[in-house]
Amino acid sequence: MTRSADPSFAADFKLSITKALADQLAEKLVPLKPHPLTTEAISSLERRPGVYLLLYKGHRVYVGKAQQSLPKRLRNHWNKLRGRDKLAIEDMTFVCLYVDEDLDAAAPEKLLIKRYREQGGIDGVPWNTNGFGNKDPGRRRDMSEVEANHFDALYPVRLTFDGLRLTVGPTTVGKLLVEIKTQLPYNLRFEKKDPRALKDYQIKIEVPDKQLRAERAIGLVVRALPEGWQATALPGYLILYREQVEYPSALRWWRRDGDEVVVTEHVARLAPSAEIRELDEDESGSRDGEDDE
Repeated sequence: MTRSADPSFAADFKLSITKALADQLAEKLVPLKPHPLTTEAISSLERRPGVYLLLYKGHRVYVGKAQQSLPKRLRNHWNKLRGRDKLAIEDMTFVCLYVDEDLDAAAPEKLLIKRYREQGGIDGVPWNTNGFGNKDPGRRRDMSEVEANHFDALYPVRLTFDGLRLTVGPTTVGKLLVEIKTQLPYNLRFEKKDPRALKDYQIKIEVPDKQLRAERAIGLVVRALPEGWQATALPGYLILYREQVEYPSALRWWRRDGDEVVVTEHVARLAPSAEIRELDEDESGSRDGEDDE
């Protein structure tokens, strides 16, 4: 059977469902007016799944999704961002779209990320490839050098954070650690299984003031513990273990020396810049980080 040489009645048609979806999502976001990322604005949202766009100083920096609740996911981001140096939470804004659950399989946030990254420039959602959305990587990664372009390297934890509201008076080291961890806008990971550590956590401690800076609260804990303990501030989180270790990317560490706490400032050693894949919740190394959904 010979094929017709006449092309006038036949042509190729390729339907790009994903491109059409990305176009519609982007078009729906355009008329939305960015709103400051505040607890009041977040609380006004419906507890529905959706996609959202974070902007910093008016520029797109991050596209994300919430599988169950937009306000819960955005509240996690607000909490994280308010505890970072070199970044003002007042400069953060957002817009969002409620998305039907059956659209989740199409990964709408990935369609938007691809679209914005292809456009490039200062609105190319850089936080989607610099580790912003990742949680605590776990104990095995503490010794790793953080990439120079990592979100944690660009915006390290604010050790002067003064939002702690602690219970004044006598308590134990363990109870105080839990209270600090609950209120910090970044993770505090500490030893939970070593019997010696559990014994040390029963040591009595006096909390002198209700409002303490994070750095002072950590110093208070280290002073109460026996020698051999060390608290370390890494770019994205704090750790507390019975050890004497100089971590390559550490910003500071606290060690007990007699009745005093010696605080050592450290210039973080960073790895070369690299594109960082954002981990899904079930891939993150530790569950000690902030919750997702």
